[in-house]
Amino acid sequence: MSAIQSIPISYYIMLSVVLFSIGVMGVLLRRNAIIILMCVELMLNAVNLLFVAFSSYLSDTAGQVFVVFIMVVAAAEVSVGLAILVMIYRNTHSTDINLLNKLKW
Repeated sequence: MSAIQSIPISYYIMLSVVLFSIGVMGVLLRRNAIIILMCVELMLNAVNLLFVAFSSYLSDTAGQVFVVFIMVVAAAEVSVGLAILVMIYRNTHSTDINLLNKLKW
């Protein structure tokens, strides 16, 4: 029996819901693009936690394979997002997403 199976699955579900909720609130309430990217990553990690917990609970490795793919996509998303953010900062000298309407033609 692994260490993850000794803790009830409901604890992992509750932790994942809390992490995902914090991420959603951060995306909806904050205006700083860096904070929004961090909150999106927090939501992805909450989903990863659930995949690993259910994968261990069901003794199936498919969830862990999905986690690897999600981590690869998250790394690509962060690199593209930060590149876009750097270009926005060069044009507006701010990371506030409310100022993005200045980038219109």
